[in-house]
Amino acid sequence: MTQTAGEARDQLVDDLKAVIDDAEELLKATAGAAGERISAARARAEASLNAAKSKLADLNVVGQARDAAKAADDYVHEHPWGAVGIAAVAGLLVGILVSRR
Repeated sequence: MTQTAGEARDQLVDDLKAVIDDAEELLKATAGAAGERISAARARAEASLNAAKSKLADLNVVGQARDAAKAADDYVHEHPWGAVGIAAVAGLLVGILVSRR
């Protein structure tokens, strides 16, 4: 089976979500366990879990930005003169705003 980069990224995100869910369940199950070593291990696991959640959120944002850039690129290829018009209008507006200062 061949996968595109987007499909591979989506599969990785799904796998990471499953691991995070499993780790959260494990932490909940051991919440009543006592002991200094268990408490230290739980603290490290919670820190790692929070870091993984943060990285996963960043990965989703990067993926969404990449998808938006791809959509914009496709639009420009399909409608080149429309893109030129939009760029010209944006340049005109920026020029007007800069000249007023």
